[in-house]
Amino acid sequence: MTTKPRQRESTAKRPISITAVVDCVGALAAGNMRGHLYMYDTNKAAGSAGFGTEQLRTRAKKGDQLLWNALALECEAYVAIDDVVIDSDICEPERKVYPGTDVTYWIGTLKKDAADVSYQLKFKLGTRDEPIATTLSSSLVG
Repeated sequence: MTTKPRQRESTAKRPISITAVVDCVGALAAGNMRGHLYMYDTNKAAGSAGFGTEQLRTRAKKGDQLLWNALALECEAYVAIDDVVIDSDICEPERKVYPGTDVTYWIGTLKKDAADVSYQLKFKLGTRDEPIATTLSSSLVG
């Protein structure tokens, strides 16, 4: 009986995905994100906290790749992250577009361990020209 050669496990790590779920109608009516933003990430098992709030605390360490994306709570509403404001000594997120679409995301690699680094997201919502920034800050924690 022959045995199949064992597949080598990939050493490439998946990025930590940080998703912002936005109540666009509520945010546009209020003119701010307070109470209209629900943040989540894929690193809960490593100790991330604050899920479903505007103050997500993502557990991350040097070398981790972070991917920020946004979803609209209402299926017919438009939402996109316009900017990720974070100390460039820690991370320099870059805006990308999924191939064959107009859907954007932001990706960056953590340059050093983050003790407690706050960041702010700015969103384009609906047909509003000016982005709306988060009222409270999420953070990366080591």
